[in-house]
Amino acid sequence: MNRYPLWKYIFIGIALLLGAIYTTPNFFGESPAVQVSSAKMTIKLDTSMTTKIEEILKRANLPHTGTFFDGTSARVRFADTDTQFKALTTISTELNKGSEDASYTVAPNLLANTPKWLVSLHALPMSLGLDLRGGVHFLLEVDMKEALKKRLDAAQGEARRSLRDKDIRVVVDRTQTGIAIKFKDTATRTKAKGILSDQMQDLAFVEEGSGEDLRLAATFKPEAEKVVQENAVKQNISTLHNRVNELGVAEPVIQQQGLDRVVVQLPGVQDVAKAEEILGRTATLEIRMVDESPEAAAAVAEGRIPFGSDVYPVRGEGKIAVKKQVVLTGSNLTDAKAGFDSQTQEPSVNLSLDGRGTTIFKEVTRENVGKRMAILLFEKNKGEVVTAPVIRTEIGGGQVQISGRMSTVEAADTALLLRAGSLAAPMTIIEKRIIGPSQGAENIKKGFQSTQLGFLIIAVFMCAYYLLFGAISVVALGMNLLLLIALLSLMQATLTLPGIAAIALTLGMAIDSNVLINERIREELRNGASPQDAIATGYERAFG
Repeated sequence: MNRYPLWKYIFIGIALLLGAIYTTPNFFGESPAVQVSSAKMTIKLDTSMTTKIEEILKRANLPHTGTFFDGTSARVRFADTDTQFKALTTISTELNKGSEDASYTVAPNLLANTPKWLVSLHALPMSLGLDLRGGVHFLLEVDMKEALKKRLDAAQGEARRSLRDKDIRVVVDRTQTGIAIKFKDTATRTKAKGILSDQMQDLAFVEEGSGEDLRLAATFKPEAEKVVQENAVKQNISTLHNRVNELGVAEPVIQQQGLDRVVVQLPGVQDVAKAEEILGRTATLEIRMVDESPEAAAAVAEGRIPFGSDVYPVRGEGKIAVKKQVVLTGSNLTDAKAGFDSQTQEPSVNLSLDGRGTTIFKEVTRENVGKRMAILLFEKNKGEVVTAPVIRTEIGGGQVQISGRMSTVEAADTALLLRAGSLAAPMTIIEKRIIGPSQGAENIKKGFQSTQLGFLIIAVFMCAYYLLFGAISVVALGMNLLLLIALLSLMQATLTLPGIAAIALTLGMAIDSNVLINERIREELRNGASPQDAIATGYERAFG
């Protein structure tokens, strides 16, 4: 009785050994580090960069605890943050030589101290949340009015093309809340209403006016308006994920909060300005036609905004007027790559369009040969005309090239931003919180102290009240905690302050089972059962 087969003991021993291996990495902590990566697509890093960094640090008499190369970036560890930031300035100055056109990105980071033999077994520490590791927290608000405006702008173009395909020539204007389509007779309006109602089911069409002022007013249906807003938030979240991931920020948290807000947490990020740049530089592409009318040129010269157009700066050319109607947006992009113009050898960005974008672009270029088309890039809610070439011929195939007045770095950055996706609507930072590494370390210290204190109080009570059985319960509780942490580490779970509280609660809940078992054993002993029978019965019947 109370004896088990040998294989069960072996299984328990192996489980505890694996638990110890996968729990161990959590005790090595993290070291401040500096990460060096390429800021230009034309520059590729290799292992020689680590040697170069070591030479720079040696000349500056800055000690370090190790360097390594991970395939895309070089990293160097330091014993303290003071040395880290001195090295950050020194390495950046030496590698970029004070040039504004930086060749290398030098940024602070935190690296785990896990030994290589544990890493080879995929034994890694749990990820630490923002409250423990330190970092930055942003709350961003999506401009829902702008999301609806952009969708209405697109719907305006769709309505015009749909009616034109049916050989119905009308004037399609934008209003504050929708679209207004003007007609000359009732029959044409009725026909157009049937066509548009079938093709644009998100809009509600209402006939207005009489006599010579016949109109068809279109506004979003309430359910469609809600879908547009939901999709805007989802697309922005997806875009931010792509943007942050491509820049190599480890373990970001990007999630929706409420109807129009997005929470972004970047654990371990020490450079707050860099974090804001990551969020703020997500670009939106728009393609529009240039307003080449004499009235528009005169208005721009006088500093006015022409009717039906917007005014944007052009790189190196002052300002020009572009029509409000958006031909294509970044949502029609499938890829963006940096390259060089085959004719001028200038840096360029090569864009690939999806099927719908290819069709629209082909139609627009066919109908506007000899006219200028503006390619606008919006960053931080500010628009700029990157280039405004003259359309020489119809452009098919879904390939578009942006070139002119940009450096290799600008071409690479623009391609990266566009490849990361287009924002469905602008976002503004309405809340920013910074948690420093020292504050995170204090949270870790207090969290683990509370857990250790809880474990100690439980151990003292169990040993004092149940003696040997209490000691056995404490050993079992320790094994439970060991396997719990090992499992969380194996799953690469993120540990936060509430998580530490949950572990402390788990200890209390787990010891409750041992109390029930020990009390049942005492009860059986009082009823005259032998110790062996009492132990067996205590474990078998404690659940009931």
